Amino acid sequence: MENFETVEVTTDLLILGGGMAACGAAVESAYWAKQNGLKVTVVDKAAMDRSGAVAMGLSAINQYVGLSEGDNTLEDYVNYVRNDLMGVAREDLVVSIARHVDSTVHLFEKWGLPIWKDAEGKYVHEGRWQVMINGESYKVLVAEAAKNALKEADSEIFERVFIVGPLMDGDRVAGAYGFSVRENKFYVFKAKAIMTAMGGAVHVFKPRSTGEGLGRAWYPPWNSGSSTYFTLAAGAELTCQEVRFIPVRFKDGYGPVGAWFLLFKSRAVNGLGESYMETRRPELDNWGPYGHVKPVPANLRNYLMLLDVNEGKGPIYMKTEEAIQKLAAAMPDPMEQKKKLKELENEAWEDFLDMTISQAILWAATNTQPEEKPSEIAAAEPYFIGSHSGASGAWVSGPEDLQTDATKADYFWGYANMATTKGLFCAGDASGASSHKFSSGSFTEGRIAAKGAIKFIVENNTQPNVADDIEALKTKVLAPLALFEAEKAKTTDPDINPAYIRPKMYMFRLQKIMDEYAGGVTAQFATSKAQLEKGLELLGVLKEDAEKLGAEDLHELMRCWENQHRTYQAEAHIRTMLFREETRWPGYYFRSDTPTMKDEWYCFANCKMDPATGEWTMLKRPIHKLVAD
Repeated sequence: MENFETVEVTTDLLILGGGMAACGAAVESAYWAKQNGLKVTVVDKAAMDRSGAVAMGLSAINQYVGLSEGDNTLEDYVNYVRNDLMGVAREDLVVSIARHVDSTVHLFEKWGLPIWKDAEGKYVHEGRWQVMINGESYKVLVAEAAKNALKEADSEIFERVFIVGPLMDGDRVAGAYGFSVRENKFYVFKAKAIMTAMGGAVHVFKPRSTGEGLGRAWYPPWNSGSSTYFTLAAGAELTCQEVRFIPVRFKDGYGPVGAWFLLFKSRAVNGLGESYMETRRPELDNWGPYGHVKPVPANLRNYLMLLDVNEGKGPIYMKTEEAIQKLAAAMPDPMEQKKKLKELENEAWEDFLDMTISQAILWAATNTQPEEKPSEIAAAEPYFIGSHSGASGAWVSGPEDLQTDATKADYFWGYANMATTKGLFCAGDASGASSHKFSSGSFTEGRIAAKGAIKFIVENNTQPNVADDIEALKTKVLAPLALFEAEKAKTTDPDINPAYIRPKMYMFRLQKIMDEYAGGVTAQFATSKAQLEKGLELLGVLKEDAEKLGAEDLHELMRCWENQHRTYQAEAHIRTMLFREETRWPGYYFRSDTPTMKDEWYCFANCKMDPATGEWTMLKRPIHKLVAD
């Protein structure tokens, strides 16, 4: 530990993360910082070019409202988001992003992103809100723009630095601390405001992929709940921590199914060839008005599929061959049909090569030709994300101009996207109750949050005092290295030692608890009060053992702290599922002891943790509609 240098960095705005939201924040804050003589610093545990959920690429931008084309309205988009989340959405936040997202997409195109266009020069839509792209280098293009903007503003980026937690000055955030994953350096960042954009959480639950597929997930496996931990440790209020997302994806490779449903117009059927969306349709009557909206909410589509699976009617297949043949057959002559067939085959493979290369490899490895036979799909394990069809994240202030007399007391406290902790801003997966922002919306929300943060700094332009004991924090952060070094020689196998637990073994224990007691794949996403209480008990024991995590090197030290962060995400999830005594999102999770929706739970379920005592507070917050049904 004596070999670790303490590096102190003082800045005005500190942006934590390197994904789409952080890039949006970098672009926007660099502009306003330059106008006001301020400094911006970005810290990413990876490298910005391939950091975050878009790292491998995408085949579509999933949020493009099309306001300038006159195709849709903001009201249309709010209704879509609200319905898909079974009524639970912060409509002020949804509007805030949706009204600006089209300009973000146009920026992407200006920076060089190839967006598909038809013969008339209009964007090719995958669905109502999605536009098709050639997106293998999507993140690289966006990161380049962010880095250029920072360079022009004389600001800086620290890559390969893992942020452990916040530094505080009373009720105001004052900075962050962490360590390099490449060098023996402990970092202390001091700032007047912080924007958290460190992604969601993956591998809290046991994944379907085990053995040689260990670590494979639909969402990026390095998303470890750092946004949740950071905001909790700063005393901020969180929302929708029960709303985890379970995507249906091509089995084992996790290839997305959106293009097949929306662009190729494919069907999903059970092992008997039945379309569960038709045979199970009467079940939708049990879920209030949300069972009859179009499109059917994602969780209800999942639920109908899972009912078939639980009755032994699997496997579930995507009828890729039927969709391709049907589209080709629509061409007028045989030669055109043959040409169209080849074009569709290429598009099918390109869809995965753009964003999920592992699925293309799996197709090739299993002799799956999508034009000849169907491919199996399945529900993935749960993920915690605020940007897709989940909603977990921090409870943040909406913009002032969108508030009404009814909403202002509940949804606004000074600066857009500021958490309930002074000076702490959130965007992307770190921001809750504003789902369906995806990549373009996350970038847009990063811009909104950064502008709010710069305004906060201009109006509160004092450097807060760091009240934390830096040397004590350094000792705590590096403790897993010291423990491993002191105890490793006391057993013949360093993996098996009563004095410490290695991070991989710790992760397996966490995943087993969550899988079996909090409604994971093994439990078919079902849980109950008794199950959750037992899970919380076992989580408490695991947290005690977290004090004995051991790390052989810097990489394992990062894994140790990632697991600490995941543990707090897991606890927030279990506590909020316990608090909400209903089932509102069957298909994401099902509480067997409270199996229906209840009017008294038409609200947000929020939580916060006292960083000093570890005590949790659960709260209900009202849902205000800004847009009529």
